Amino acid sequence: MHEPKPMVNPPTSFIRTKWTKLDQYISIALFILHFLCIFAPFYFNWHAFWVSFALYVITGLSISVSYHRNLAHKSFELPKLLEYFFAYCAAHALQGDPIDWVSTHRCHHQFVDTERDPHSPIQGFWFSHILWLFDSYTLTKRVCPKYFTDFKKIERSIIIWFSKHGRPDNVRDLEKQAFYRFIHKTYLLHHVAFAVLLYEVGGLPFLIWGTCVRTVVVLHITFMVNSVCHIWGKRRWNTKDLSRNNWLVGLLAFGEGWHNNHHAFEYSARFGIEWWEYDPGWYVIRFLQAIGVATHVKSPSQIHKQRLVIHKPETPSIGIQ
Repeated sequence: MHEPKPMVNPPTSFIRTKWTKLDQYISIALFILHFLCIFAPFYFNWHAFWVSFALYVITGLSISVSYHRNLAHKSFELPKLLEYFFAYCAAHALQGDPIDWVSTHRCHHQFVDTERDPHSPIQGFWFSHILWLFDSYTLTKRVCPKYFTDFKKIERSIIIWFSKHGRPDNVRDLEKQAFYRFIHKTYLLHHVAFAVLLYEVGGLPFLIWGTCVRTVVVLHITFMVNSVCHIWGKRRWNTKDLSRNNWLVGLLAFGEGWHNNHHAFEYSARFGIEWWEYDPGWYVIRFLQAIGVATHVKSPSQIHKQRLVIHKPETPSIGIQ
């Protein structure tokens, strides 16, 4: 295998000639979330802080364990009720419903760091970090080109804010299940209901810290896996992409920062392969396996690791403009 070419394409322009209504909805929602974080110091109390921290752990860890390892890569299996519970917790991270998230991620792995990748830094750091969210027209053509239709119907639906235009063809395993179809169709309502619940329990402090601050933090930590972990870090394994292991992202994102490990062995439930590679997502899966709940837990074989290990000095990170 050869080191991927450090080619950097001109970043996608933030100001395009046409913004779809979906792009407008997403940009308005994220602007409001970020703007309200300004008021967080004025509504600080320790109860609100710990609620925010607990929800950061629950939603962030569920993104890693459920959306990523369980649903996207099928690296282990759970009883359906427990699978749905973890997926519902992950849905409250405001990163999309299970069908859309898994579809986009599977597309990322299929076309990683190429023109078809939904969020590669070859188009610029900020594109891979967040700007790809505001380009649903291009995202649809990359993720589900066979179903690039029906714009008006989706745009009229304010309920499905974070859905792509069209139907993906790489998540039929999820689309067959009524639970995931229900979350897909009613996604925004769950966030509104939870925000109202937080407000009723703890007023504005709980709303701002439990919804706005927590959501913004989890979003950007997850986005760092797409951007930072394809630019800065170490490459231990000889993969055909720009993925890198970044210990800081691994610490913040519940093990997701061991990204070169993941791209080398994407079927593996364990991202932190060495004992010192902090991987809370793996610890949860191991606990579930120990009590007999998680089954068919996958991990890389020694032969596979020997085949991909790099026996040469680290290559420098690419320069992203």
